[in-house]
Amino acid sequence: MGSFAKSRSMFYGGCEDLYNTHQPHFLDSCFLCNKPLKPNKDIFMYRGNTPFCSDDCRQEQIDIDEAKERPWKLRATLRKAENPAKSGSKKAVIGRG
Repeated sequence: MGSFAKSRSMFYGGCEDLYNTHQPHFLDSCFLCNKPLKPNKDIFMYRGNTPFCSDDCRQEQIDIDEAKERPWKLRATLRKAENPAKSGSKKAVIGRG
């Protein structure tokens, strides 16, 4: 066996270990409190693929996300107020002729 074949088989053997270990599924536990999500119970989803055990946990995460976004939105609003568009600078001129 050449050195390429040996390194290839060693690489493959190393990767196989990754497949044999348990990889948690994103629906295994609540994103916020890590409580296990049980089969045949409601799962409260947020932003596509984020699971929560209850509406309360989901709402708490929504509140956290909104609090993080507020300063960014406030800065964007302040920048717009500081740099208002100049009225009249983009007026079309119709020529006579």
